[in-house]
Amino acid sequence: MPRRRVKHEAASAMESIVAGTHGDPFAVLGIHAEGDGNVLRAFIPGAERLEAIDEAEHVVAVLEQRHEAGFFEGPVVGRPRYWLRAARGTDTWTVDDPYAFGPVLGPTDDWLIGEGTHAELYERLGAHLMSHEGTVGVHFAVWAPNARIVSVVGDFNAWDGRRHVMRQRATGVWEIFIPGVHEGALYKYQLTAANGARLPLKCDPVGFAAELRPSTASRVFDTSRLRWNDQLWMKHREKVVHHRAPMSIYEVHLGSWRRGEGNRWLTYDELAAELVPYVKDMGFTHIELMPINEHPFDASWGYQPVGLFAPTSRFGDPAAFARFVDRCHTDGIGVIIDWVPGHFPTDAHGLARFDGTALYEHEDPRLGFHPDWNTLIYNFGRREVANFLIANALYWLDVFHIDGLRVDAVASMLYLDYSRKEGEWIPNRFGGRENLEAVDFLKRMNEAVSARFPGVVTLAEESTAWPGVSRPTADGGLGFSFKWNMGWMHDTLGYMREAPIHRRWHHDALTFGILYAYSERFVLPLSHDEVVHGKKSLLDRMPGDAWQRFASLRAYLALMWAFPGKKLLFMGGEFGQGREWNHEQSLDWHLLDVAWHAGVKSLMRDCNHLLRDQPALHARDCEGEGFQWITVDDRTNSVFAWVRHGGEGTKPLVAVVNMTPTPHSAYVIGLPASGRWREVLNSDSSLYGGSNVGNHGSVDTVPTPSHGFPQSATLVVPPLATLWLVHEG
Repeated sequence: MPRRRVKHEAASAMESIVAGTHGDPFAVLGIHAEGDGNVLRAFIPGAERLEAIDEAEHVVAVLEQRHEAGFFEGPVVGRPRYWLRAARGTDTWTVDDPYAFGPVLGPTDDWLIGEGTHAELYERLGAHLMSHEGTVGVHFAVWAPNARIVSVVGDFNAWDGRRHVMRQRATGVWEIFIPGVHEGALYKYQLTAANGARLPLKCDPVGFAAELRPSTASRVFDTSRLRWNDQLWMKHREKVVHHRAPMSIYEVHLGSWRRGEGNRWLTYDELAAELVPYVKDMGFTHIELMPINEHPFDASWGYQPVGLFAPTSRFGDPAAFARFVDRCHTDGIGVIIDWVPGHFPTDAHGLARFDGTALYEHEDPRLGFHPDWNTLIYNFGRREVANFLIANALYWLDVFHIDGLRVDAVASMLYLDYSRKEGEWIPNRFGGRENLEAVDFLKRMNEAVSARFPGVVTLAEESTAWPGVSRPTADGGLGFSFKWNMGWMHDTLGYMREAPIHRRWHHDALTFGILYAYSERFVLPLSHDEVVHGKKSLLDRMPGDAWQRFASLRAYLALMWAFPGKKLLFMGGEFGQGREWNHEQSLDWHLLDVAWHAGVKSLMRDCNHLLRDQPALHARDCEGEGFQWITVDDRTNSVFAWVRHGGEGTKPLVAVVNMTPTPHSAYVIGLPASGRWREVLNSDSSLYGGSNVGNHGSVDTVPTPSHGFPQSATLVVPPLATLWLVHEG
């Protein structure tokens, strides 16, 4: 090659390095063979003089400044381990050259990332503190296959995108090891699109921590330093058969469960000290956290996440979140998180057009844009995107010991025409409306979770009649552990809104749910969505005067806890919060000074503890043999009665519900066994703020047939109340 051409190419490379437009600086910087020897090149902005030194600070090369912006080069003997000692005037500083280090990722990573099967993607992408080639620093890696240039910028390099341009691998992953970067460092990625356009700085899609909003940088965090004391919990969890175990879930928004002085958020550690003992005392088996992924907008409640791998910094760092989970486990409480794989926000620092193309989303808005939420929809058919999401699910279970994932908005994922008019969606390859790629993704996600983390549950918020949501994938289902029973929730809340005098005309709203109660494994949800946006609180949905509203709420909650299905209640419902939920302020804890509110709380505590203690209330939640109607058609009195069976060797439990304010002093019902039946719960008890009408603790059967049973009992059924009776023999 002519010497003039070599010099021209060298000058061109130098200019592009200085300008930050060189796509492969590893081919220029560091030590390279040239002629019969080696040359060392470096770019140190601000330096006037530069020399390479060894560990003993002996000079191994003196580099000549070739560009005043800080480009240097000079001959070097061999390939020594070196550091760069820079000087400007009388100031000197030492740089450990990142271009002296080889790659961290290897062929196996390339293979797994390329085929979209890297289950531990979070161990390879993101920012990882490590020792590499004998030096401590941080390895950064990000997937951006269509970018021309990708740099790491941060508080360790003056946010200068010229200093740490990354190495591109064949899979479209860019990586660089930067020595000397410490935990807590702030960083983003600077990307140049294929057309040369500089994109907005991006936070790390696999970043493990982030700045507090409105700042948006990712933060280096070492997840390997998390420490746990929950070994007994984790070992026990693997053996739990959840559809036969008690499950009563307390849904929580961490930012508004309780606030500190000045209306500040409580920290993860404060929540561990206050929320966890409260939940334990109340008898709930699980806490479900509304999304704790990093999100830019408080009012999204976390359902528009940007940092899918980062616990929100609103309440502390990831180590503090791990301590919260650990405290839950050591107190015997499972932790479920809301997980949002269906869509993501359009914020410029997030995933939207990440490398200048529709990388995570679809290019066509008929597939890639969600009209309801003004968000972008993941391209589930792209193997790298599906891998990213599945690995994210596994990350929370692995790194933070999470016990369950409640998957948000599954219906919006399953249907291509969800919330779209004719012509606004694209049919699948068979001409149908089903999103086949999303179906495949959900199946793969559930299979991965169950295979790697036995004992972890997945729950689908799915509001349609899609068949087999909670059926195993081997049997043609989606593979979820449970499905939210949205139909039951809407029907029963609609019934409770009716004045008692009109409820006889809506009797079927309470009985209809049993017709499909065993078509799926269900959770009965009274979630946050039911106490916002003008829907009113649960208490305020109840008609009548104050006494009737509280009595109806108590009766409804006790009915729900006796009905087949696992239970979920949003915070505040357990004490009859009077107003709609507001994410910007605490629950109204002062209401517990009022006897009626304190009574609702006492009732819920007793319901939860009885749910745990009575197998009839949980062991056959998902099996038709566990339920039997006694009184299903007494519309005139709005009375319902049924039996719950827990299986062989357990005591049956009978629930009797009166949804009118008229007590019944001699109501005859058949019972499935003779002898004494103990009244273990009466929602009208004075302990709960009721009128204390009841059966003095028990009733005895007589050999008079009724309701298909050979024996019966005469009950006092209180007004607007639910009774639970357990057979004692």
